[in-house]
Amino acid sequence: MLLWPPTDEPSPPTHSPCPRARGIAIGEGGVWTAASTEGGMRVLLLTRYGEMGASSRYRSYQFLPYLEEQGFEVEALPLLDDAYLRARYGGAGVSRRSIAAAYARRLGQLLRSRQFDLVWLEKEALPWLPGAIESLLLAVGAPYVVDYDDALFHRYDQHPAFAVRALLGNKIDRVMRGAALVIAGNSYLAARARAAGARQVAVLPTVIDLQRYPPAPSAKNEIFTIGWIGTPMTARLHLETIRGPLERFCAGGEARVVAIGAGDLGWQAPVEVKAWSGATEVADLQGIDVGIMPLPDSPWERGKCGFKLIQYMACARPVVGSPVGVNDDIIEPGVNGFKATTPDAWIQAIDTLRSDRELRHRMGEAGRSLVEQAYCLQVVAPRLAGLLRGAATRTAG
Repeated sequence: MLLWPPTDEPSPPTHSPCPRARGIAIGEGGVWTAASTEGGMRVLLLTRYGEMGASSRYRSYQFLPYLEEQGFEVEALPLLDDAYLRARYGGAGVSRRSIAAAYARRLGQLLRSRQFDLVWLEKEALPWLPGAIESLLLAVGAPYVVDYDDALFHRYDQHPAFAVRALLGNKIDRVMRGAALVIAGNSYLAARARAAGARQVAVLPTVIDLQRYPPAPSAKNEIFTIGWIGTPMTARLHLETIRGPLERFCAGGEARVVAIGAGDLGWQAPVEVKAWSGATEVADLQGIDVGIMPLPDSPWERGKCGFKLIQYMACARPVVGSPVGVNDDIIEPGVNGFKATTPDAWIQAIDTLRSDRELRHRMGEAGRSLVEQAYCLQVVAPRLAGLLRGAATRTAG
């Protein structure tokens, strides 16, 4: 049996690993200022990937400078290192021996977790192993907080193989139920945690660092530019769903698509595929006129955290997206973008933005304001620190 099925693709990084910059708590303009610290607390952070992994970086690693400034002592240990990700991103195979070694390391990490005040766990400790084994290992260690930014439970409970559904279908529910706190990226994930019997559930969105996304003027493109960012896999699963409308809209030469990280699309419409780069990602997004996030309405997509929308808005760009999952909450029609559910709606929304530069500017400013208020590291980091400290305090008491 494969320990790490090929269907569990990691997302490529969407910016370079976060620097261990100092200076933190909240100040004007998104700049950290000095803040008081409380007593030290030792935390074992068990991530799925190293800092190259987008989910691990955005959900945990980018917060470490702030937490350390606040008196946390965090030891971060990935299950799968950057060499694993480089191999997967490059299309190379990964040996079962290296996966087995990763699991052995994780077992050792779990066995020494009692040396810490709290375990901060990304998703699960040992993917594709039965929940009873994982629950036992977690129960003998320090209390743990578990974090989710996608509907990982559907990878098991909706798996096409009956054996997987029978053996692992309730695994994530068991992990949630045993946690001192479940941190969910959106309300869909939080609802699952509550239904599973989690003791405490908190919703924290996936966020950007304002210092990496400075305010930018509107793009000055000769041809109206529709932007999308993702991976070859999500291009096939998501961007492809609106291929027809985009090809028709761009056929006259008055618009084009820039797809960052999409791989070979093979479309008829004017389209430029840009390879993802941490050095150019923000600049590439600042070069578009509108950002799009199409999604099919399926259980897995309902667990998405709308991060593409947040990236576009951080660059002060209006958005058009499918009202699926948290997208429906982030997009305020007519204020920061439009929702689209049909081919005609997609074309109408994009054409409205193409025809009105001032509307694009107003919507972009509104989106940027929303990010500054709710979807940035500078706002969410103090909340995360309080949740972690509170979880350790309650279990200790």
